[in-house]
Amino acid sequence: MTRLDTGVTALLRRGLHDLDAARRVLDDWPAAGDVVLDGLATLPDPDLALAGVDRLCREVDGLLERLAAEPVLRRQLLAVLGASQALGMHLQHHPHLVEDLAHPVGLPGPDDLGVLAEAVADQPTPAAAADALRLAYRRVLLRIAAVDLTAPRPIDLVPDVSEVLARLAETTLQVALDVAAREVEGTETVRLAVVGLGKCGAAELNYVSDVDVLFVAEPALDADGEPLVGVDAAVATGTRWAAAMTRICSAHSAAGTIWEVDAALRPEGKAGPLVRTLASMRGYYERWAKPWEFQAMLKARPVAGDTELGQQFCDLVAPLVWRVGETPGFVAATQAMRRRVIDLIPAREAGREIKLGEGGLRDVEFSVQLLQLVHGRTDETLRVRSTLEGLGRLVEGGYIGRADGDQLGEAYRFERLLEHRVQLFRLRRSHLLPTDEAELRRLARSVGLRDAEAVSEAWLTTSRQVQVLHRRLFYSPLLAAVASIPSEQLRLSAEGARDRLSALGFLDADGALRDIERLSRGMSRSADIQRQLLPAMLGWFAEAPNPDAGLRAFGQVSTALGSTSWYLRALRDEGAMAQRLARILASSRYATALLRRSPEAVQMLAKVEDLAPRNHGQLCEATRSSARRHDDPAKAVAAVRSVRRRELFRIAAADVLGLVDVEQVGRAVTDISTATVEAALDVARRDAGAEDVPLALVALGRWGGQEMSYASDADAMFVVGDQLGEAQLAAARTAVTRLREHLARPGPDPALVVDADLRPEGKGGPMVRSVSSYRQYYQRWSSPWEAQAMIRATVGAGDAALAQQVLAAVAPLRWPEGGIDATQRREIRRLKARMEAERLPRGARPERHTKLGPGGLSDVEWTVQLLQLEHAHRLPALRTTETLGALRAARDADLLGEADARTLEEAWLLASRVRNTVMLVRGRASDTFPTDPVELTAVAELLGYGHGGGSHLLEHYRRLTRRCRAVVDRVFWGEG
Repeated sequence: MTRLDTGVTALLRRGLHDLDAARRVLDDWPAAGDVVLDGLATLPDPDLALAGVDRLCREVDGLLERLAAEPVLRRQLLAVLGASQALGMHLQHHPHLVEDLAHPVGLPGPDDLGVLAEAVADQPTPAAAADALRLAYRRVLLRIAAVDLTAPRPIDLVPDVSEVLARLAETTLQVALDVAAREVEGTETVRLAVVGLGKCGAAELNYVSDVDVLFVAEPALDADGEPLVGVDAAVATGTRWAAAMTRICSAHSAAGTIWEVDAALRPEGKAGPLVRTLASMRGYYERWAKPWEFQAMLKARPVAGDTELGQQFCDLVAPLVWRVGETPGFVAATQAMRRRVIDLIPAREAGREIKLGEGGLRDVEFSVQLLQLVHGRTDETLRVRSTLEGLGRLVEGGYIGRADGDQLGEAYRFERLLEHRVQLFRLRRSHLLPTDEAELRRLARSVGLRDAEAVSEAWLTTSRQVQVLHRRLFYSPLLAAVASIPSEQLRLSAEGARDRLSALGFLDADGALRDIERLSRGMSRSADIQRQLLPAMLGWFAEAPNPDAGLRAFGQVSTALGSTSWYLRALRDEGAMAQRLARILASSRYATALLRRSPEAVQMLAKVEDLAPRNHGQLCEATRSSARRHDDPAKAVAAVRSVRRRELFRIAAADVLGLVDVEQVGRAVTDISTATVEAALDVARRDAGAEDVPLALVALGRWGGQEMSYASDADAMFVVGDQLGEAQLAAARTAVTRLREHLARPGPDPALVVDADLRPEGKGGPMVRSVSSYRQYYQRWSSPWEAQAMIRATVGAGDAALAQQVLAAVAPLRWPEGGIDATQRREIRRLKARMEAERLPRGARPERHTKLGPGGLSDVEWTVQLLQLEHAHRLPALRTTETLGALRAARDADLLGEADARTLEEAWLLASRVRNTVMLVRGRASDTFPTDPVELTAVAELLGYGHGGGSHLLEHYRRLTRRCRAVVDRVFWGEG
């Protein structure tokens, strides 16, 4: 007899690892067995399969020859033996079952499941019937496994396998109930329903799952409709019957076991009665049940016993299930429950838990269930039990994006496949990815992957994808906002909706209704998403100062961006983005106007980190890069201004959302202003033929102090190098003129006025001077106020070395040796008094003027600048252009007491915040508090004084500025 080739290469080629054991088996095989050996190569565990074949050959005559001759038997039997140790042992003990695999098998249908009832029909005792049921169950399970393990793409078969396992469980429960009736007296007097929960109820069972159920019992009725027994007797008999059925399914015997029947999800859990009547169930769920118990009932379905009674229970509890989403704190409690489950996973198992771990099956299931329970209150299409079907309905309804839904569905099927394969090996309830290299290799090959590393990487990648999507869906602020709205308010009539809008704070409820109708009209996917967004958006608009303006602006932005692929999807999926957008649109006309001109800027609201102001280097690169794309000077500067508009929106949005303070706003606005001037200056110089002319801007005022507001001009002086020819000077003047014209020109983007009024001789002096001209002027002609103006001078734009020369020339002026004398001090005070008298607008109330009023910005800044003029020559820390930097240095040098310095700083900060917030709210600059009560309320609300806090803001401002003025009177005016 010709023997098989059992050399090392031949065996390794077939995937065998234990070569000695393989040779012991193959020593007696004829050469015809080569085709069987070849069949091992693609199996999950060829060694396991070969050992199984060897054992079965001892039990089944001629099996090896049949395997060689019958491809169907070979393929199906080897697939089972190579993936399931438990089924291999079962076949060894019941070798006749090999015949079940001799013909092509398919997933069993209802008629096929009838073999369970047939198996118990002629058994003499309940115990014998129970064993027969166990064997019949295992026989059907063998068939399901054979179909599963031979599928070309087993991942595609996961939903079908899970469903047929659930149908097998239903049949098993029913047959077990019938067997139990043989040993329990009086079952004919009772109607007993078995209601499936969890994966059983959802028809998505695993190979080895606890089967979650609860039991409902009622007295049976006679022909006249009268109960055969009392309620107590029916419950007592039903309890014995249910317990007997549970034992049959859960017990272990020589015939094996089926699975645990778990009734722990019943009312009061394991401490409660096993069986209840409908009335008892109603009382519990209407009065005592916790929200998570209704989540469990989402999957409830009659599976055995009196299915009519089971359906009555499901009909009883269903309305309560679909109201639980509006329970106060439901979303937060569900989120907390999920976190607790994760926290309880032992550390050694955390990264391997397919079911409960982060990124595992439970994350997908909880995400789907939470969205169903929140949105299913009004959308009945979401009221389905299966996870994958629920996910599909959520995608169809626009609640989850198509790409996200596809990713979640594929990940869920893959993780369920891993779980199935892990359980199938030993037929034990397990959800852990193995750690042993050989077990990982077997698992990998069973799901179509190469090796242990591949399956570990696939699990890691999939779980990370699920984590990202789970966090986005499960922790979305949009979900919590929608859940907080009562169901009846989500289904309002037009009149009811008008009342609801008025109650929310919309002043024009009819206009708001028209806006809502425009946004949500039609059957498009965009309209579907808008219908999901609007309930939450309306609530968020209502939390902001101007809900009506917010809704109108949302409609305008949605119209501008509605045809894009990302806008509504991002608002739905990035819930925080929608909440931020609502807050901004309903709070700030300024930010809204910027957004309307550049709607795509809404993308930066997706992440908080995208709202962080960009640094000077990034801004200069962005503005210059935009300018370089255009040859035409006007278009180049327009592109620069569009960058500035986008950055101003970033800053304003962060300001409205409380992500930046007033000092950060000042620096950020200054940085984008500097970058804008830098890029525009490059364009103007190129246009004027002044590229080779040394030209710079010296920044003054708030630009120099790094504390610009949204409405600030860029105060500057223009300087050129010495010894330039007339043509170069003319080119420089032309460049300066064009720079100022380009940046100040009216257009869709905010203008930036470059104001040169603080230059020597003011408006009457030359626009451009050389370094030596500046030096000569300040040495011979300057006034004390000009020395004071130079305190804020710094490098602005252009040739930095040239600007530094001017700063060096004015250093003795702004940091005068020995300080200023009494005459200069009197002159500064006289000028301030005149400014207060002349510049305050007619009719303005001084105490409400943030700049020139008592205790306002001017008071603080002039006081600090006077201290700088007097002491900076000996205290280098005072040589700064920043008001607060100098104020803090003066405090540290004991020029100001701690309390006085704190008062000045608080007053300056509040006045600056008020001025910026007035601009944000009104969209127009103003140095005074709004006189309109609605606008004043909006300013107060944005500043943190609460709704209706206008009077509190004014009172706080008055108290603070009075204290500030008292400090100014002492320090600046020398009084007291």
